[in-house]
Amino acid sequence: MRVIFMGTPDFSVPVLDALVAAGHEVAAVYCQPPRPAGRGKKDRPSPVQARAEALGLMVRHPESLKGAEEQAEFAALGADVAVVVAYGLILPQAVLEAPQMGCLNIHASLLPRWRGAAPIHRAIMAGDAETGVCIMAMEAGLDTGPVLLREAVRIGETETTGALHDRLASVGARLIVEALARLPDLVPEPQPEAGVTYAAKIDKAEARIDWTRRAVEVDRQIRGLSPFPGAWFEVAGERVKVLASCLGTGAGAPGEVLDAAPAVACGTGAVRLLRLQRAGRAAQDAPGFLRGMTLAPGTRLG
Repeated sequence: MRVIFMGTPDFSVPVLDALVAAGHEVAAVYCQPPRPAGRGKKDRPSPVQARAEALGLMVRHPESLKGAEEQAEFAALGADVAVVVAYGLILPQAVLEAPQMGCLNIHASLLPRWRGAAPIHRAIMAGDAETGVCIMAMEAGLDTGPVLLREAVRIGETETTGALHDRLASVGARLIVEALARLPDLVPEPQPEAGVTYAAKIDKAEARIDWTRRAVEVDRQIRGLSPFPGAWFEVAGERVKVLASCLGTGAGAPGEVLDAAPAVACGTGAVRLLRLQRAGRAAQDAPGFLRGMTLAPGTRLG
């Protein structure tokens, strides 16, 4: 098929690679414009732009698709279908209708659960036992379109958003290739009204660890916010991120370091910290981290 690909972050790159490997003609790649990044704050192309250019594909990164000129250029590509995954812009109706077979979205949840911006984070933070990927025919509403294909994935007990992200990206890449191969025969399944939840964008204000919460909630927060923005605590006036954890044993005052693991007491139960990161330094597994920063039993974390 002649395909327009629309995506921006790392999650989208395996999908682009899969479309090319399957022999589809990628007429153009749409992504977000380069943004300032790094210490020098120089404009840096998105992961999708970098990969598309390496593949020799035409890249477009308009600030908006609302203008008549941009919409005309999109339609002029004469695509059979557009594949959209974590693109970052709302698609106007004229864009949705331009490809002959419409626009297909790869969404990292089992719709209608976790519509919206942060479905992977929210699934882990909510303690969901499973999530998955849906191939959805796009319409004007936010992730409301009918589902063509879906595949469920179990969430591991210690899995982070970063690890689950990579697994779901692989599933999405495989599933969209299957969907395009079967597209004329697939029957769209309308989403039920029951069970709708919204995955709001992650706010950095959610990242500070509240040790008075139950250990299971603190563990989900840590894993759900890893690697970005990273749940954090303060000790001796320094902010420390926690990037991996599991449930621990023991009890004490909330925020109290209980042993050398280190396990930290919560409102009920305890959490064992597995991977940590000091500001401006590389992340380390707990044993290496503790060689440079002591968290002695009895220390209170803020």
